Amino acid sequence: VWQSARMRLTLWYSAVLAAFIVVFAVFVYLLARAGWNRALEAQLASDAAGLAYTLRHDPDEVGELDEHGVVTAFWVAPGDNTGYASAAWTGAGLTDALASAHGGDSWRWVARDGRPFRMHRGESATRGGPRRFVVARDASLMERSLAALGLTLMFTVPATLVLASVAGLFLAGRVLAPVRAITAKAGSISADQLSERLPVANPSDEFGRLAGVFNDLLSRLEASFAQLKRFTADASHELRTPLTAIRSVGEVGLQRERNVEGLRSVIGSILEESDRLTRLVEALLTITRAESPTARLALAPLDLAELAREVADDIGVLAEERNQRLTVEDHGAVPTTGDRLLLRHAVINLLDNAIKYTPPGGTITVTAGRTPGGESYVEVRDTGPGIAPEHHTAVFDRFYRARPAQAEGQPGAGLGLAIVRLAAESHGGRVELGSALGRGSTFRIVLPSRGPAGDVAPDSSTAAAAAPQGAPEDR
Repeated sequence: VWQSARMRLTLWYSAVLAAFIVVFAVFVYLLARAGWNRALEAQLASDAAGLAYTLRHDPDEVGELDEHGVVTAFWVAPGDNTGYASAAWTGAGLTDALASAHGGDSWRWVARDGRPFRMHRGESATRGGPRRFVVARDASLMERSLAALGLTLMFTVPATLVLASVAGLFLAGRVLAPVRAITAKAGSISADQLSERLPVANPSDEFGRLAGVFNDLLSRLEASFAQLKRFTADASHELRTPLTAIRSVGEVGLQRERNVEGLRSVIGSILEESDRLTRLVEALLTITRAESPTARLALAPLDLAELAREVADDIGVLAEERNQRLTVEDHGAVPTTGDRLLLRHAVINLLDNAIKYTPPGGTITVTAGRTPGGESYVEVRDTGPGIAPEHHTAVFDRFYRARPAQAEGQPGAGLGLAIVRLAAESHGGRVELGSALGRGSTFRIVLPSRGPAGDVAPDSSTAAAAAPQGAPEDR
């Protein structure tokens, strides 16, 4: 209980409130005492001034001062102890108070009956010479009032503190109620219930914003889990096809007697499916390794124009076999910083897709240059059938194909463009697509004007592992 946030919050609140209340109570008491003391001192000064005036102008009227509010008065001539003492003075037994004055014009004296008095000494210049006198006021009312105030504060402060602590405990429970609701709901959410969301009582307060952040996290987790499930299902489906073909060809080869040519045909079919399976596994490994949090790009200066020409030279034979025209537009060097192997793999995928989907006699153009904003890019344009606008975003998803490649006799698993997007985004860039049905397609890899922020790998081992050599995957 004592470790709960509610109890700690209440204790801190009570401690701070207690300090403030005690300081306030002491301040009120001291302020009241000082005020009453000032008022009493002012009254004594007024009494002394009245007595001094009477002694100067009408000494015979001294006895009437009791009737004008001067409760007690005493005056003596210089050098003796004789003088006048009023009836109130004598009755209170204040004569001995003169002996208690040791310097100063004001002091406190307690009479024989226990009443406290405040004494004030003064002097008046009369016709008979200077006269010393003492006036006194009963301070019982002031001290009783101060005692009553102190007693009231002593009882009021603890009572107020107790009530405030109880109210604080209640309010802390109300304030922390959303936390309890969030905790209870979060404890019931499992991997199978990622569609559930935490309750948000007030989206504008701190707890509401916290719950909103966790809900956003749950949404991302739900999307990641859904993507993982789709990826697993699609990968299983794509892997099953070549494995089934290998098994079927092998079983047929074992069931029949075959000559050397027949065995060569069986082995060739098995190797063809094995090659397809190898390309698929390598593509999956490329995506997995590149998306790993520990993956590091082997960044180094490179020329995108040179890279584009190199890829076009390597893959140009495929375009020649399909009677296609592959050209490279040379606009000069395009220096940038990037992982050469990963970017090369991405450009190969774009060119391979263009060759697969461009009809015989079509044209494929590769261009490298800079945007008006200073970004570097490499672009592949084709005169193929194009891609409908509704597929522009989805074609970069894994295993997605705007039209089945098998229907056109083109093998592939739909991972090529996913790798292209991954390569661009890992460099802090992006992939742009411009296409319409019947008007061909333009894919552009855009890289930032500077190298991506982050560590530069001392070698290219990671990138080499992430960019397998071999035939690329189609879109």
